[in-house]
Amino acid sequence: MKNLLLALKMILFLCGCNLINADGRNNAELENQLLTYIQGKDARIGLAVIIDDRDTVSVNGQKEYPMMSVFKFPLALAVARTIDLNGKSLDETVDICADDMKENTWSPMREKYGRESITLSIRELLEWSLKQSDNNAADILIKYVGGTENVSALMHDMNFPEEIVISVTEDDMHRVPFLCYRNLSTPIAMAELFNRFNRLYRNQSHTCSEIALMLEECNTGRDRLAAPFIGSGVIVGHKTGTGDSLVPGRISAINDCGYINLPNGMSYTIAVFVADSAYGMSETSAIIADISEIVYGHIR
Repeated sequence: MKNLLLALKMILFLCGCNLINADGRNNAELENQLLTYIQGKDARIGLAVIIDDRDTVSVNGQKEYPMMSVFKFPLALAVARTIDLNGKSLDETVDICADDMKENTWSPMREKYGRESITLSIRELLEWSLKQSDNNAADILIKYVGGTENVSALMHDMNFPEEIVISVTEDDMHRVPFLCYRNLSTPIAMAELFNRFNRLYRNQSHTCSEIALMLEECNTGRDRLAAPFIGSGVIVGHKTGTGDSLVPGRISAINDCGYINLPNGMSYTIAVFVADSAYGMSETSAIIADISEIVYGHIR
């Protein structure tokens, strides 16, 4: 039996597959579990998992999904790149005018400061954007790096997966909601970006190491990827995305993507996108939590 397993591993290696990893874990079994779970769900679901930087499991992993506020993670990396290139730090300040504090959009920052002209550090703006998913903070950061075109240029400079596209702001999406379908990613691309961040960026840049702490203190969507780990000591760094009902009876997207670092030293990244969901907010979030539990149960 041992020789048969070794032979099977060699065949899969020669075929370029990673269905059975070095520890004998059958990742095809995980893929089948995930396929079975999402079958029949009245939503477009795509997901990808990268285990210990080597094994990838995905379902609809190459398809495009609207990122919603998940885009604030690659945006944060573009901000970090700008700061590092210019020899600045997160203590650099930005002057914010009252018009930047848009009304009728999700903005705990505006609730705190009101529609006043203020000065805030890049660090605080990133905290509002990543920890609270503040829309005004994100748009101010886009303006700081020179607009969406410069965000794209910075992403290209950092060799981000080309499937990650940021072309509109939160204000754009607020004025024309269907523009949310222009900020796109595939699950595999986002899982790859989080994997690269967790393995490399956070250790190469002090700015990125601070961003990692913000992701690990994310206050939104604790009923999604993080649900199986609450109180467990597992480190979860993630960014959520939450859409509206653009079509009656459908939520445009509920997403959650991030990295999971286990106490035993193992780690994996996971991206889950649930688009055009016929379920309510809590039910759609529960789909992501269930997927997170299935993956964790397979890996631990």
